Amino acid sequence: MESTDALGRRPLLKAGLATLLGTASTPSASAESRDPYLLGRGIADVTGQAAENGMMGYARLGQRTSGIHQRQRARAFAIAERDAPDRRVALVVVDAGMIFGCVREAVLARLSERLGDRYTQSNLLLTATHTHAGPGGFSCHTLYNVTTLGFQPGTFESLVAGITDSVVRAEDDLAPGRLRLARAALTDASVNRSRRAFERNPVADKRHFPGAIDPTTTLLCLERSGRTVGVVNWFATHATSLSPDNTLISGDNKGYAAYHWEREVSGVDYREPSPGFVAAFAQSNSADMSPNLELRPGTGPTDDEFANTRIIGQRQYAAAAELVHAARPVHGRIDHRASTVDMSATRVDGSFTGDGREHTTCAATLGASFAAGAEDGPGPSFFEEGAGNNPFFGTISRALYRASPELRSRQAPKEILLPVGPMGWVPHVLPIQLVRVGELYLAALPQEVSIVGGLRLRRTVARRLGTDPDNVLVAGYANDYAGYLTTPEEYDQQDYEGGHTMFGRWSLPAYQQEFARLASDMAAGEPSAPGPSPEDNPRGGRVRLQPGVVLDAPPAGRNFGDVLREPRRQYRAGESVRVAFVSAHPNNNPRRGDSFLLVQRRSASGWRTVADDGDWSTTYRWERSGIASSTATITWRIPEGTPGGLYRIVHRGDAKQAFGGTVSFSGTSRQFRVGPASDQSPDPLRRQDSTASIRYRW
Repeated sequence: MESTDALGRRPLLKAGLATLLGTASTPSASAESRDPYLLGRGIADVTGQAAENGMMGYARLGQRTSGIHQRQRARAFAIAERDAPDRRVALVVVDAGMIFGCVREAVLARLSERLGDRYTQSNLLLTATHTHAGPGGFSCHTLYNVTTLGFQPGTFESLVAGITDSVVRAEDDLAPGRLRLARAALTDASVNRSRRAFERNPVADKRHFPGAIDPTTTLLCLERSGRTVGVVNWFATHATSLSPDNTLISGDNKGYAAYHWEREVSGVDYREPSPGFVAAFAQSNSADMSPNLELRPGTGPTDDEFANTRIIGQRQYAAAAELVHAARPVHGRIDHRASTVDMSATRVDGSFTGDGREHTTCAATLGASFAAGAEDGPGPSFFEEGAGNNPFFGTISRALYRASPELRSRQAPKEILLPVGPMGWVPHVLPIQLVRVGELYLAALPQEVSIVGGLRLRRTVARRLGTDPDNVLVAGYANDYAGYLTTPEEYDQQDYEGGHTMFGRWSLPAYQQEFARLASDMAAGEPSAPGPSPEDNPRGGRVRLQPGVVLDAPPAGRNFGDVLREPRRQYRAGESVRVAFVSAHPNNNPRRGDSFLLVQRRSASGWRTVADDGDWSTTYRWERSGIASSTATITWRIPEGTPGGLYRIVHRGDAKQAFGGTVSFSGTSRQFRVGPASDQSPDPLRRQDSTASIRYRW
């Protein structure tokens, strides 16, 4: 039996950097000339408002940001044919709950300003990791802004600017290279949270997933000059290791996996303009896949949600890292197709419906089981999952179905809770996209697809392209968002995922039909019909109900940046340093690409930053301490192996003034020593005072 360490990691090839970088040899000029692709990587900060911003994912009204555990990032990969550079795509993986259509439109508009017509809706693929630990309020549709008190322009701007920057940086980084691809199985990072619905599927489909999970982990490696310089991994598991009780911004398990490979293994400094290595951990068909292995919020494999975030992230990293040397060369074209589909009224041919008859999708409605939530993220106790378990809404729905047999044929047995489509609360004209990277095909759609639903989509696309279904991946959470997508059989169970399949029982067959169309066009080398205009979508979501910051003021007798709680004078590795500062509201300036905190070590040349608020070892917490005053508490959990020496904590922020401008400030703790308690070196702290400085920005 294979041994594991305390984090559940399988043994890796010796030395993480050797695994990452592959051979260190430099190919000859003739070998370099044979590199078939142009490859570029870019990474940028997309962290939104760190305080009092409703969070996106759990739909809990009281879950509002109160600081940062790790910053959110966008990771972009530009890939073009070297001999035909106009054949290019950009794959972007964003630490966010979803990608909404208005975000994508704004990114395309800004890319047009900076790169001309290089990227369009056809060759720019934006996907979200689906972290539930990020700020929300960046949709233009009402449903997704209800629990965030409306539209949050600060968070929207951070996402759009960061995604745009990541793509531009990837373009600037383009150079000749090769692609490699590998697959393996990862069986200890997910569990099926909707087993009753899964069991309704035909035996032939269930046989494909003997553990009721999709264990496939797929790695695409970007290689230049014989070195792996970037990777994209696809694996189906929700980014919900952090529970609804968490209020700190984080990329969750997929964000940690990327951070670990980039920063802890490869030594990437996010403050540098060129990171040297970029690792993205993307979603696939993960609707019914949970990382909470005990099927309770924040549980499995331990009862510590932050430990679980790290463990599940480590497991995804370890499985991906083991594939680097096993990856085989990728050959073939870069290609792409895109279209839109009106999911509220798509006629589906009988060849896709399973019963041989034509059916039609329906205007979006949410079922009562949607309000019940999933096993690892339950809703109010008076709602229950499953058809027939919500009598009040069941009675109403039966009356509606009697009055409209057409509605019954499209939405039954859903117990209708909210007709969000007729209310104009969600989009109904949705983007679909098919991207080819050599032998790999990505079927991108704006929904959360179950593993059997993903299997059917992959098989549909593969048949039209004449390839193996293993060469087709579902890229969920892509380009917009419209809830879940189950098989018709799973839909009939009406658990959470079925109740959130808004466009009715025939939604998956509709997508199969439309992706078959894109795949047929790609196989024939023909353009695809653009579909209906997304401008037909309602736009009522940019209502802002929460006022912005009015004023920041320090407590009487204090200045911004003053230290309220100093560190001890001596610490060991493994202990936590905690410092509190007089602060201001972080929404005045999200410090995108910067930090609210610095951990610094004294060296011969001065103070050197060793960690900031993007690191796993740090936590930045903000809280109000009065009507206009606030406190920032910074924690640094000293990692094992931290060099001994003198350290300090720096806090930086921006305060809003009564006359409308902002003032930048910083505060610095006294110095403290990291090392063994027996260290009797001279202590310079005796004469060291805390400092605060102020710099105005208008």
